[in-house]
Amino acid sequence: MLRACIFDLDGTLADTLESMAYVANTIMEQFGLKHLETDDFRYYSGEGANMLMRRCLKDAGDENLTRFDEGQRIYREMFAKDPMYKVVHYAGMPETIKKLKQAGAKLAVCSNKPHPAAVKVIEQMFEGDFDIVLGQSNDFPRKPSPAGALQIAEKFGIKPEECMYVGDTATDMQTGKAAGMYTVGALWGFRDREELNKNGADIIAEKPLDLVGIYEEKSND
Repeated sequence: MLRACIFDLDGTLADTLESMAYVANTIMEQFGLKHLETDDFRYYSGEGANMLMRRCLKDAGDENLTRFDEGQRIYREMFAKDPMYKVVHYAGMPETIKKLKQAGAKLAVCSNKPHPAAVKVIEQMFEGDFDIVLGQSNDFPRKPSPAGALQIAEKFGIKPEECMYVGDTATDMQTGKAAGMYTVGALWGFRDREELNKNGADIIAEKPLDLVGIYEEKSND
């Protein structure tokens, strides 16, 4: 029986591709490096801000990562100031969250986005619908470690197997499975069905509102 839903943020709750691309390319421009295509951020993202910056710098021409420390510092500072630039809901997501709450689900976010930015995005986009928001910080290792997801379950006072974990990347599928949670691949996000299945998705949701039926069905098991 399910009692909670834990969501990834980037590529799952919100389309943040243009937001990440804008911040990273502003930094690349400051460093005199190559401009990066927005669509490439589907693959730069998913494993935390530091890994994103490493991938960006290498592809932009700084193969030895000589500007990494400065880049990751600026990246966090820019997102802390304005994490909402061109961030949009996925179609049907606000309705999905409302319906899950109506179904009695506790709701949380477990993200590799820096914690202050994650909190701001969720507060502005979902107006208090989420009970817990946990972004990347020094308190927990980043996903695919299950530590953050397990901490959320503990705070809810429920077992990991009573949680549905929803995400759009291999990192998310690995996180959910390592935590012992029912793991749902979000096909509307940054990666494809093959990656989600290969990394252990229990089921694939093709659109946000599919999550409501999945949750209700598993809650009645």
